[in-house]
Amino acid sequence: MKYLAIAATLLAATPVAAAEPITGSWVTAARDGVVRIAPCGKSLCGTLARFLVTPPGGADQRDIHNPDARLRTRKLLGVPILTGFSEDGAVWRGTIYDPKSGKSYRSVLRRLAGDRLEVKGCIGPFCQTQVWRRGS
Repeated sequence: MKYLAIAATLLAATPVAAAEPITGSWVTAARDGVVRIAPCGKSLCGTLARFLVTPPGGADQRDIHNPDARLRTRKLLGVPILTGFSEDGAVWRGTIYDPKSGKSYRSVLRRLAGDRLEVKGCIGPFCQTQVWRRGS
């Protein structure tokens, strides 16, 4: 009984695993852009910082697939791709925007070894996972 009390005390004192930091620049899985993740208010956000492959509309490409007609004329560079991410144990949870489709998805980010970032976008129970790499 004494050992159970000691084990319970140790488990209660063990902190929940904290999420690894995800701030910085990340090259997308398609290697067509760089997303820069940084604090924005009380959460983390990621903006499209640079094209690695010039989009069909050139470097001045607009957010033409956005469901909000008022946002379709904004330039893609600087568009928020990741919004409202907050730490939840060993992961970060928020929303990811896909400018190629104009759709937003519930998202989970997790730092992996070797400067890799697991990026998961989900709609309902179905998720798609990509791995982004640390970029500049």
